This record gives sequence, structure tokens and C-alpha cells, in this order.
Amino acid sequence: MGKVVLVTGAARQLGGRFVRRVQRDPDVERVIAVDAVEPGHELGEALFVRADIRRPAIARVLAEHAVDTVVHLDVSGFALGAQARTAVKETNVIGTMQLLGACQKAPAVQRLVVKSSTGVYGSAPRDPAVFHETTPPKSLPGGGFAKDAAEVEGYVRGFARRRPDVAVCVLRFANILGPGADSPLADYLSLPVLPTVFGYDPRLQFVHEDDVIDVLGIAASEPRRGTLNSGTFNIAGDGVLLLSQCARRLGRPTVPMLLPAVTWVGQALRAVGMTDFSPEQIRLLTHGRVVSTVQMRETLGFAPKYSTGETFADFARSRAPGLLPPAAVGRAVDRVAAAVPRITGPGGDTHPTPSAR
Repeated sequence: MGKVVLVTGAARQLGGRFVRRVQRDPDVERVIAVDAVEPGHELGEALFVRADIRRPAIARVLAEHAVDTVVHLDVSGFALGAQARTAVKETNVIGTMQLLGACQKAPAVQRLVVKSSTGVYGSAPRDPAVFHETTPPKSLPGGGFAKDAAEVEGYVRGFARRRPDVAVCVLRFANILGPGADSPLADYLSLPVLPTVFGYDPRLQFVHEDDVIDVLGIAASEPRRGTLNSGTFNIAGDGVLLLSQCARRLGRPTVPMLLPAVTWVGQALRAVGMTDFSPEQIRLLTHGRVVSTVQMRETLGFAPKYSTGETFADFARSRAPGLLPPAAVGRAVDRVAAAVPRITGPGGDTHPTPSAR
């Protein structure tokens, strides 16, 4: 890892954890933690610099400390209300532009790591079953954090062309969960009753916050033998979960609604500040999204410690019990499944009878 590491978004929970983690690397001489607000958590021996990456002052920070590794974590989708959303968008897009411009002029910079999201693929009815890093989205994100992430990646690609001497790594994270998760999806899953889109049960992937910290460390270091940590990588735990499975494991009842009603409920929840139920999240909870992690394992050389199911279980343990006991719901579902009449098809396969469907 570079001897001088600059981390943006240090006031956020994820940024603070990475700042504390990277200091334990014996090859790191100094860690510069940057954010526009004072962090509410400890940053260890890191030097905190209060700076807004939307301002040209970030270039002076890079030059003054001779930063050689930049880890850009100040790309977030968490916002409540119109003004907050506007500020977050400016930090995501304009802040990234300023940061990349500063990196371009800083000859000491050798490595750039950027936090992105699998939201850049969008969520649409005709999506492929699995997205690969080279799969173009069927429908470009029309707004929100997903659009910000797509714009950020476009600027990063331009920077990589202008500075081919800099190793650039873009990490597209699936939905990040864990005991300390602070995201719109975590807020949604913490509601006492989950509004869902009638007729849809989307497939979801999760990545544990501990795995996020581990893979950021790999991306910010010199690549291990036989691996390459430059390029774009999907990051997610193994397996998928259906939204209905998530609700049962949380013990939270669901209320299926027609799509227009879900949109109205989402606007109401945003207005009262309960959760950022944005249009992009509604599309995710309608069509879902699954990505391939082959390149993460074979090229980046990273194997998550937590699967999607294990990640969600750790998240569920940190939340208050739901209205429905998960064990009792599971037994009820098993009894219903056992009571469904089944017929034997060709080759001995069994299927529910047409009436049961």
C-alpha cells in the first residue's frame, strides 16, 4: 500500500472504519482523513482535514501531504429530503470531478480506488438474469444515487485515460448490510411493515460491511501475486435472497400494493423522514438485481467471508424483533408447502398441481 493514503468520506461510518483499519498496515506511513463535517467517531492516529471535496482546496491537501493513494468513499446514496438529496448529488458528482482534477495534477498519486454501486446496471423488466462487469444496462438509471454512480464512473474512466500511469480500481458494491449499516435499504428493511409491489418477489444480493473493508484494503494495496486490482469489479456475497425470504427472516409482515400505491407510500415515507424510498429503490424492489462475482474472485483475488444469506442474518440480529416470529412463520410456510398437492411429471419430477399454482 502507498505510504500516504487519503480517504474521503471519513465522517461516514464506512469511511471511519476504513481509516482505522488502514492505519494497521505496516507499509502505511500516514493516513489523511477528509470530510466536510467533523466525524462523530474516532479516527485513531489519522490526520483529519476538514475539507469539502467540491472545492479546489482538495488539490492543496493532495500536494501538501504528497498523497500517493486515494480511496474515494464519499459517494453515497443516503439522503432525506430534497435539500439533502441536492447536497449529496453535488458531493457525489461535482466532488468527484474536483477530486479527479486534483489527482490529475498531483504527480505523486499512483493509485485510485473508487466506491461505486451495482445500481449502475439499473433494474428493469428485461434485465439479464446476471449482470457481468461488461454488461450494458437495459435501462440507464434516470435519477438518484444510481445515476450519480454512473456519472462518477464516467469521470473515472476519463481520468484513467488521461493518467494511464495511475492504477484505477472501481468497486461496484451490492447492497451493503451489517449491524452498522446506514443505507436507504437498511432503513426500509427496518420498517415494522414492509410495503412491496404486488406480483413481484425480486432477487437481492448483499455484501457485508466487514467484507467491504477487506476488499477496500486489497484494492488500495499493491496487487498480490497472480491477481490484478486495477479495473472494475462487482462485489457481492455468494447466493441470492428473495424479498419475501428477507421479510420472513426479519419477522416483518408485507403489504403487497399496486405500483402506483407503492410510489405514493414511498413519497410519504420520504416526507416524514422515515426512509429514502426513492424511485430507484422501488425499481430494485420490483425487478431485483443479481451480479456475477467471477472477476472478484479470479482477478481481484477476493473471497468474501459472508454469503448473502449470512450477511442478512447478521443484519437481522442487529434489528428489533418483527411482529411475526420468524421461526413460527417458517413452520407455517413449511406446513403449507407440505399440504400442496403434487403431481409427478416426466422423468419423475414433481410439480404443484395447476390448481395449487
